[in-house]
Amino acid sequence: MPKYLFTGTFTAAGAKGLAEEGGTSRVEVIRDGFASVGGTLESYHFAFGSDDFFIIGELPDNTAAAALALRTSSTGAVHTRTTVLLTPEELDRASGHKPSYRAPGA
Repeated sequence: MPKYLFTGTFTAAGAKGLAEEGGTSRVEVIRDGFASVGGTLESYHFAFGSDDFFIIGELPDNTAAAALALRTSSTGAVHTRTTVLLTPEELDRASGHKPSYRAPGA
């Protein structure tokens, strides 16, 4: 099953809700969200700096990832970015392909 990295920030309303409900309850909500689209939450880390959270999990496909991202972003409490993660073996297979390409100006 493909792995995804979700990173993002809480809005002021999201940060207020997080302060009221706590981090553990937020992780459970996200775990349930992954499960509701057939996936599994692997890890959830809070951070400070340019991102407030880092979430890694497995989802059946890009459609499930998009559904989860749309649902969370539509609340207005968070701004998220989604990254598809590749295993080393997937990168090995990708490097075996030789697509046609020419660099700009080459």
